[in-house]
Amino acid sequence: MTSPAFVHETADVSPDAVVGAGSKIWHYAQVREDAHLGENVIVGRGAYIGTGVEVGDNCKVQNYALVYEPARLANGVFIGPAVVLTNDHFPRAINPDGSQKAASDWEAVGVDIAEGASIGAHATCVAPARIGRWALVGSGAVVIRDVPDFAIVVGSPARRVGWAGKSGRPLESAGDGVWRCPVDGSCYRETDENTLIEMETTP
Repeated sequence: MTSPAFVHETADVSPDAVVGAGSKIWHYAQVREDAHLGENVIVGRGAYIGTGVEVGDNCKVQNYALVYEPARLANGVFIGPAVVLTNDHFPRAINPDGSQKAASDWEAVGVDIAEGASIGAHATCVAPARIGRWALVGSGAVVIRDVPDFAIVVGSPARRVGWAGKSGRPLESAGDGVWRCPVDGSCYRETDENTLIEMETTP
């Protein structure tokens, strides 16, 4: 039986947000209106979940991460401490005439993170961008373009330096475009420099 959601007394969770069973929202976190959190989600101390953000089941949003709308996190996504998912490609506080920008003066764009992907501590993902399935964004990276499934990216701007399996460990080359996970032995085939697919059988 799944336990009900836990919300710490210092957290600020909108009554219009949906928080799934088994989820935990810790000290001073904020979850805005119309956000939708799935089951067994962990939102760490001081984290921010923006208006209408979608968070899948079994996600972890670590301390002081900022997840701005309209971000979408699929199931099993890890967001490290102090990660920022932006939502404005051309940010300004004021309009050309000097008036302060209102919500109607710009269109929010989001970061879309696919199943099982991990974003390392202090990384920044600049919207619009898609982070592929089971990809790994290194700590402190700045992502300014889409990240392929299973890719390991590091640096600023982030660039691919390898491939990761579902265990999170870097894959090892087995030759002929085949990559093998050192943890579970699963294999993947590289079809081009930006595409890795799972193999149904081990060669």
